[in-house]
Amino acid sequence: MKIRINRNMKGILTLLVLLVTVNVAQAQKTLLINGYLHIGNGDIIQTALIGIEGETITLVENSLAFPYDPSDWDTIVDLNGQHIYPGFIAPNSTLGLTEIDAVRATRDYNEVGEFNPHIRSQIAFNAESKVISTVKTNGVLMAQSTPRGGVISGSSSVMALDGWNWEDATIAKDDGIHVNWPDAITGDYSQAQLVGKKHEDAYEKRKTELYDFFELAKVYAYSGTDKPTDVRLEAMIDCFKDNKRVYFHANELQQLIDIIDFAQHFELNFPVIVGGYDSHIIGKRLTDANIPVMLIRPHSLPFNEDDPVDLPFRLPAILKKQGIKFCIQNEGDMEAMNARNLPFLAGTAMAYGLSEEEAIQSIALSTCEIMGIDQMFGSIEVGKSATLFASKGNALDVRTNQVSLILIKGAFCSTTNFQYDLYQKYRKKYLKTSPK
Repeated sequence: MKIRINRNMKGILTLLVLLVTVNVAQAQKTLLINGYLHIGNGDIIQTALIGIEGETITLVENSLAFPYDPSDWDTIVDLNGQHIYPGFIAPNSTLGLTEIDAVRATRDYNEVGEFNPHIRSQIAFNAESKVISTVKTNGVLMAQSTPRGGVISGSSSVMALDGWNWEDATIAKDDGIHVNWPDAITGDYSQAQLVGKKHEDAYEKRKTELYDFFELAKVYAYSGTDKPTDVRLEAMIDCFKDNKRVYFHANELQQLIDIIDFAQHFELNFPVIVGGYDSHIIGKRLTDANIPVMLIRPHSLPFNEDDPVDLPFRLPAILKKQGIKFCIQNEGDMEAMNARNLPFLAGTAMAYGLSEEEAIQSIALSTCEIMGIDQMFGSIEVGKSATLFASKGNALDVRTNQVSLILIKGAFCSTTNFQYDLYQKYRKKYLKTSPK
């Protein structure tokens, strides 16, 4: 097929090509100076120099020991001692999939059916969510958009919290499927009376159903190309043959032990435990199996009546001491809007045993390592994406987290949101009318 182009069209196309060439050749060069840099990998630079070209970090140095020519840079931002952090990541989150929890029409994270590995949260992500702007202004710049419900909820995707649409916001599509491991124990403590916990009679049956589905999926993955297409099983292939994660949502000891056996039985490349309340009890087994944990939110009550009241606060430090790869996540009530509190969950972990840089790592680089995106995100290093922010004070403290600069993939983003704008609007009104 031939396409004819008239003279006018040729001129327009030539102009478009020139514009694209100019944009590529003249990528914006930004220099951040005099910031207190938390690199994200455990190191710091007290007076940092960070060079950014386009979307990529090209320079990370100590400004006191590295001379630079201001004329080489399009934009120079003097941070005057403010703290610089890599963008924090909210793993296992419904952020972007729900707007108002009480309104069913705004909840788009739960599909019908039990085994849904083919359900993709990526295409349901709402880049225009109002909630996102309130989270981003606390330093949470990425989220693992995660479906809920059923035995296998679907496939999550890692999304930037800035973009025109879900395609533009995508960082890693279909990074893993999410398995809700059946409960081994039922019962609870309520109304100050011991109701008791007992073994779930249907546990073995439900566990067998999971084994059967994964056996079918593994046979399908290695059966060649001459086979009828099954969209559910197609979504499982990379769990066995590539780097697609399998996220097991579980907290109880019996569940965690069975998940280790399950992952070894199917030779899964990248199993991950989400929740992991009892993971500290079997730390050696988890490290030997090389299974990381996306740990429950530290702002939780103890699961068992005889647990220390501060155990959830101390779990990050306990896992760190045991050598378990972990990160902190925020699954639970109102988790989308409460994703803004992710820095303060790390702050609590810092108060209960982690160092400051370890706490930062638990919501930045460690999260990216677990999700497999650490080559480009999670720390401020040369060659990585310029996804970072600056805060006037310590970002892990609710009193001093005051974000003054946000960059997502090299693009400057607004540091205000509609809640802040309303606050300023009514503050201005009532300061004028209040009696002196």
